[in-house]
Amino acid sequence: MDLWTDVRDQYLRFAAEASDSPCFSSWSRHVADDPELLAWLGVLPQVKQQPNLVFAAARWHGVQAPGPYTGLRDALLGDDGSIVATILERSTQTNEAGRLATLVPALAEVSARADDRPLSLVEVGASAGLCLYPDRWSYVWETDEGIVRAGDGPPLACRVSGPAPLPVHVPQVAARRGIDLGPIDVRDPDATAWLANLVWPEQEERRERLVQAVAITRADPPRIEQGDLVENLPRMVGEAAADGPVVVFHSAVIAYLDPARRTAFEAVIRDLVDASACHWISNEAAGVLPSVTATGPAVPPGHPTFVLGVDGRAVAWTHGHGRSLRWHP
Repeated sequence: MDLWTDVRDQYLRFAAEASDSPCFSSWSRHVADDPELLAWLGVLPQVKQQPNLVFAAARWHGVQAPGPYTGLRDALLGDDGSIVATILERSTQTNEAGRLATLVPALAEVSARADDRPLSLVEVGASAGLCLYPDRWSYVWETDEGIVRAGDGPPLACRVSGPAPLPVHVPQVAARRGIDLGPIDVRDPDATAWLANLVWPEQEERRERLVQAVAITRADPPRIEQGDLVENLPRMVGEAAADGPVVVFHSAVIAYLDPARRTAFEAVIRDLVDASACHWISNEAAGVLPSVTATGPAVPPGHPTFVLGVDGRAVAWTHGHGRSLRWHP
């Protein structure tokens, strides 16, 4: 989802994207047709109007989900300032570990180019670093030809179509680094409770996966520094190079940057790739990095998909939570 568009359009788009959460999809459609609530949202900073954040803040303050739209509406319009404060203070840093099922084939492709040497990972917008552990999970990729498995650890399942480079062995990791404006400490009960609150209603499987991801991260915390991903990335890539071939990656992060910062980030990362300082794996909604999306098949208008890119080239469409991967021929 693009957060820098009209608020009504955001909620209509989210209604389609959240089709596997009947509650959130219904709430979003109702909000889009509710002028009074759209006006309430319009007072918030634009990046804070997003459905997932607003719904999560309402749930944080007791609104039941699944539950009727009237419960959400009454809570927001009758807010004493508590919900707004949470919206302004918090952010949607889910960093869904299920996406690793779609990222690992791209990591395997990059690993093969690096003679299968252990990779030095740098995640921008790392949140709690839950996606910095691709080697700590197992993968069950369901293809038309049968099941492909790799790795040890809790399983992540994904439906795959197209000629995806599914690995027999999960790429090795030499080092894990991240950068985020507001890193989350997985040892903080309040922070992890907020992460759990961000999981959509009706999605217990994701909630259980979050518990597993937090446990993995707590056992071996990565290095995540607070800072701006545009300004600090070149230095971090230089430091990471001492540990192995560097892969910079991100998933559902660049959407949070305004258009000018997106342009600045893309210029920085493309310069690093052109200088052979790193590889770049991007996994963002189709409209977020148009230059990457344009290198692959045209995405139908309104189609809710992420576009997976390697070094600026679109290689696949992915489900936002990692449930499916459609690799381009």
